[in-house]
Amino acid sequence: MRLKLKELFAYLAAALTSWAEAGESRAPMPVGGQAVIEGVLMKGYERWGLAVRKESGEIVTEHWPAKNWSKKGIGKVPILRGFLNMIEMLREGFKALSKSASISLGEDDEMTTKDLVITALTAAVMVIGLFVALPVWLADLTKRAAGLSDWGGHVVEGCARGLVFIAYLGVIGLWSDMARILAYHGAEHKTINAYESCRPMTVESVAQCSRLHPRCGTSFLLIVVVVSIIVFSLAGGGGIVRRIALRIGLIPVVVGVSYEFIRAMSRLGRAGRCVMAPAMTLQYLTTREPKPDQVEVGIRSLEEALDRKFEDPTEAV
Repeated sequence: MRLKLKELFAYLAAALTSWAEAGESRAPMPVGGQAVIEGVLMKGYERWGLAVRKESGEIVTEHWPAKNWSKKGIGKVPILRGFLNMIEMLREGFKALSKSASISLGEDDEMTTKDLVITALTAAVMVIGLFVALPVWLADLTKRAAGLSDWGGHVVEGCARGLVFIAYLGVIGLWSDMARILAYHGAEHKTINAYESCRPMTVESVAQCSRLHPRCGTSFLLIVVVVSIIVFSLAGGGGIVRRIALRIGLIPVVVGVSYEFIRAMSRLGRAGRCVMAPAMTLQYLTTREPKPDQVEVGIRSLEEALDRKFEDPTEAV
């Protein structure tokens, strides 16, 4: 049960914070990924790379082909590609979390299909309850109590959604098991920052990089809050059940528009970083400063995703 809870909360945290994927960089190609249990998942151009440290200290790596739905056919259409990218990240992230739980504990069996379905449905219910239904209900209470206009109610709803998210991240960060996952999240960011800035890919060099990244899903949240206020206000009113249903149905639009905004900001260099700076401060809640051995795992994961070897990543471990 303890492991299943860890997987569930790891899945929720990863799903909400692992958007370091799209954008431009000085590296040959932008990369992205997420933290998993005792490891890091990275996405290269053609494949996913997973690196997990076992209890014995050994690092186990795996890779599998990337679907790249957002780079084919209608997947290239703006807005739609953002939603498809999110679906792929969630799907592959869930797969990697199952693998990492098995590898880190030295077990041969991964989660069964039944376990995966139950965990996914539980996570979906929690996401809808916490980040859709609860903000709508709180906005209704505030709107009636303060006599706000419809527009004011939408603003309150967006702010409530952001505050619930921040509170959720703050609470799970107090759990020691989650704190380790957040440290691997920091290792993932440091590795991507080092690669995209063309630094030497050794532990010593990567560890000096920032644990914050402008394309992280945590930064994505604040953009989602603003975009959701605009999109949901255009959807009209109605009863609370109707509005919750509309918000669930409009998630692809909100995700897609927010994705395009972050993508655009990543191309503006310093100006884009200035715009994203306030949102990036939230990453202090979703990352921890990783230890050298965790940075090593991040580097090994990127090597697996890119199908190449950097200089000796064990330096300074």
